[in-house]
This record gives sequence, C-alpha cells and structure tokens, in this order.
Amino acid sequence: MLQTGLDVLVEKQLAKLNRKRVGIASHPAAVDRQLVDSATRLIRAGVNLTALFGPEHGYTGMVADGAPVENSTDTRTGLPVYSLYGKTKEPTPEMLQGVDVLLFDMQDVGVRYYTFLSTLVYVLRGAAKAGKPVMVLDRPNPINGLQREGPLVDEGFESFIGILPIPMRHGLTLGELALLANRQMHIHCDLTVIPMEGWQRSIWFEAAGHAWVPTSPGIPRFETTLPYVGTCLVEGTNLSEGRGTPLPFEVVGAPWVDGFTLAEKMNALKLPGVIFRPYAFIPCSSKHAGQHCQGVQLHITDRLGFRPVYTSLHLVAACRELFPADFQFLTSSWEGHPAHFDLLVGSARPREQLNAGATVEHIVSGWGEIIDHFESSIQEYLLYQ
Repeated sequence: MLQTGLDVLVEKQLAKLNRKRVGIASHPAAVDRQLVDSATRLIRAGVNLTALFGPEHGYTGMVADGAPVENSTDTRTGLPVYSLYGKTKEPTPEMLQGVDVLLFDMQDVGVRYYTFLSTLVYVLRGAAKAGKPVMVLDRPNPINGLQREGPLVDEGFESFIGILPIPMRHGLTLGELALLANRQMHIHCDLTVIPMEGWQRSIWFEAAGHAWVPTSPGIPRFETTLPYVGTCLVEGTNLSEGRGTPLPFEVVGAPWVDGFTLAEKMNALKLPGVIFRPYAFIPCSSKHAGQHCQGVQLHITDRLGFRPVYTSLHLVAACRELFPADFQFLTSSWEGHPAHFDLLVGSARPREQLNAGATVEHIVSGWGEIIDHFESSIQEYLLYQ
C-alpha cells in the first residue's frame, strides 16, 4: 500500500516536528487515503501548525488560472494564509517569522509548466534566505515516473512556467525535483525530503489507491493530466484549450474551426494511442467565452503509447494549415515576452519551425538524445525504482 510523504511523516517520523512551530505550503489536493487534508491531518496528530501558504489557485484551490491571490485568514483554523501567487511568490522573512520548519505538500501533475514546481523553488529560496529548514512531503507523479517527452528550457526562456531545464514531461516527483533544484540552482536550503513508501516509477495515479482531488480548476479529474502535458501548448495560440468547459485540455477548438475536417486530418495521421472525435462546445469562460466553437476531443486509447507533446504539435500544425486565415500564435504571455507558446516549450524554435512549414517529425527529431542525456544527469536525485 502506498504511503505518501505525509503518511510517513505522521505515522513514523513525527518526532522531527517536536516542539517546532510548523508552517505548510499546500492545497486541497494534498490529502490522505481518507481524503483528510494535510493541515487537518497534522493538527490531529498534535503538530503546532502556525501558518499556511498557498500556490497558484490559492490555498483553497478555487482561484482561476493566472489570477493573483491575496493573503487571508483560514476560516476553519484561524491561521494566517500567505499567498505565494500574488504580490510575492517567495515567502518573506516576515511570513516565516513564526515558523521553525516549513513543510511543502502538494500533488503535482508531472509537467514542467505546472506552477507548483516553481512555487517549490521559490519556497526553497525564501526559506534559505530566512535560515529556515524545508521538509518536502513527497507524492506520486500521477502520469508515472518513467516516460519523458519534450525539450529542455533554453537559456533566456526561464519563467514561472519553466523554472528548471527539464523536459516538459519530466518523470520526476516534487521531492526529487526539490533535490535537483536545491543542488543545481545553488539554493543551499536546509532541505529534507520525506519519500513515499510503496511507490514505483511505473505506477500511474489510480494504482496508488488514492482518489483524485482536482489540483486546479483546469485539472478536474485524473484523466485530464495526460492530455494536458501536450494540449497546454494550445494556451499559446488563439485556439481554446477547453477552459470553461467540462473537459479542459481534453478538447481543442475555436469558432472558426471545422471539427469534422480537423478530426479527419488528425485521424489520418494515425498517431499512437489516440483517436480524435469532432466536438462542439461553448466555453463559459476564458478564450471564446459564450461563442459556439467546433474542434476535437482527444480520446486516449493507449496511454503508454500516447505521446502528448508530439500529438499536440501535430494538432497545432493541422489547425495552422487548415485555417490559415484565423489561426494565430499569441504574441505575448502572462509574463510579457517572449510569446507564451515559447515559454511553454522552453524555446522559440518549434514555433519558428512550424511557421516555416517544418514537419513535426523534423521538430522532434533531436528530442530523444536530449531525453537520454537528461536521464543520465539526474540519477543522483532519484528516490524510487
């Protein structure tokens, strides 16, 4: 039976927190097998919890993507809730004044541009500056810890959605990434990772025996996590990635798309592990809100064979080819420049190559070598077989 870092800490290593004032950076998806959230579990175990810290979407997990979050007070415990996605993304010495040790417990989705990774890096930095130790309570990579895809982040393209030079689908846990970041970024935080027990790299989330709790409004169910690896790239275009529908990141379209034509073209490619079905939708928020859209829904038929980034590059290329008068790459991002598509990929090259008419096969041709080199460079940080 899998035990998360939270389970291991509470059941076997609670003495580490004796006589300590404890802060925790967490969110609603960090629960135990009985769906008890991490803060409640710690309080019930007698831990002196003194402060809460929330990432993007807030400590409650209900704030829209990209929206700044204010500091607040937790209505249940009365504890201060410090936002790490507002005026500051790094915990300040003032926030940490009443904290002796800062815990980090978040359920990630296994993708570089999911911002909990960046929040982790900023937590390590802030804690190091304040002289406070950090304890990362590890959780599964829900889309397994073996498969990797995509390029690394080029120099000059670092951002809050690309803070480390790792593949888009990185195959690591947040505990392993904490060790990597602390060493490679020379943060020098007093870091302890509490590993899981019973997790293996080949395990997908549902095999861990835990119910999926939405990690953000855009990832409402476990089935969303795998297509999200690739379809998040659609954020960098004027296509809808399905936000504001029941199937975010599982559907892609726009008012000017012919869904049947797009599905026919995508299925003709015979991409591994996926079938495309014409899909009509009206987003209630985000791009094209209130407008009738057509597009496709991705139905994954073989998740081990499915290559989400490769597939989504084909999808973007098809929309660019089929609807040239309407399709556009966005010219900016939430962070200003470079373009959002470039920040997601970690490089301007794929967008430039697509605009120049290069094939997707040409664009991804060097990725295997990149992944091989990355895998050989991370062995010292791996905590699981």
